[in-house]
Amino acid sequence: MLKRRTWVALAAAVVGFQFLGMCNLFAVAMLDPLDFLALQSIRKGLEDLPGSNFFASWDFTSDPCNFAGVYCNSDKVLALNLGDPRAGSPGLTGHLDPAIGKLSALVEFTVVPGRIIGRLPQTLSQLKNLRFLAVSRNFISGDIPATLGQLRVLQTLDLSYNQLAGGIPRSIGTIPALSNVILCHNRLSGSVPPFLSLTLTRLDLKNNDLSGSISPSSLPPSLQYLSLSWNRLSGPVDSSLTRMNRLNYLDLSMNRFSGCIPGRVFTFPITNLQLQRNSFTGPVQPPSEVTIKTVDLSFNRLSGQISPLFSTVQNLYLNNNRFIGRVPATIVDRLLAANIQILYLQHNYLTGIEINPTASIPLSSSLCLQYNCMVPPVQTPCPLKAGKQKTRPTAQCVEWKG
Repeated sequence: MLKRRTWVALAAAVVGFQFLGMCNLFAVAMLDPLDFLALQSIRKGLEDLPGSNFFASWDFTSDPCNFAGVYCNSDKVLALNLGDPRAGSPGLTGHLDPAIGKLSALVEFTVVPGRIIGRLPQTLSQLKNLRFLAVSRNFISGDIPATLGQLRVLQTLDLSYNQLAGGIPRSIGTIPALSNVILCHNRLSGSVPPFLSLTLTRLDLKNNDLSGSISPSSLPPSLQYLSLSWNRLSGPVDSSLTRMNRLNYLDLSMNRFSGCIPGRVFTFPITNLQLQRNSFTGPVQPPSEVTIKTVDLSFNRLSGQISPLFSTVQNLYLNNNRFIGRVPATIVDRLLAANIQILYLQHNYLTGIEINPTASIPLSSSLCLQYNCMVPPVQTPCPLKAGKQKTRPTAQCVEWKG
């Protein structure tokens, strides 16, 4: 009798175990088999960095739709966000498996900062529903796949802070739905391709090795944020900038741009205008009072007289140019009233400034006048890079002979 009871209990345990196994199989079967296998392959290619526990929930005997970073609709994966998004998380290491292309319904794919290496899988081009692709701040190398241009509904492309090289594929610029392109801090070279999307609002290509000129039709008038700094871009940009009336951020610094600066630039609703360290030439003529908080035109080849319309700028960098004449009285008045915090005019050809030598420069303001065609009547300490020479050699000054 005891043996019979034991056998019955054992049989019940076996049935229970089989039932639980069937439940687990049913849970796994909730997800499309192709998506299930794709997630398995993706998982095999990646590991948590020390201090990260992102993959702790990735137990393939349970429903993958409950995994961290996996979001499903019915039996398909719609979003895959790899890594702990909390600030300071160590991220992931490994490589991105080509199986990512099997997640046919994927709309969003992101990877948190970490140490993922290798190339971007060519199979990303199979994700025809993808709208958001962000793989930034890792160690992704190689080229940007030209086949990404096949993602015709893609809206955001963020591959910033990696080690990508080669050119920006022209196919990227043809994606009609693009609104954000962020490729900064890579090793990209070649020219900037035309961007045809009429919904593109953000283009960030700074800190690369891009070269060549920007054609007027390359940048759409829909842009609100444009950063091309720290490249080797050249040629005029006045035609391109004149077409834009929605910019609220503009940084073209640290390039080789030439030609004039269109007056329209100074009417943009921006707080910071960065055009320094280029080869811009000619006079600077804002059409009205400049309401931009910081204007940096330093280290160019700008000439002519300084416009009094700059008197409303809080931080004004006009140093290392070829400006001539006297500093406008309105600019001096606002400096003495502490409305201008930084006024850098050093290394020009200025011949005078209407200021009392006994005037007291507000403690919150800085004025640098050295190395012009005049003896500075008053100034605060200049930047170290301005040098120690107070005046420009008289042989370089037409109107001033010391």
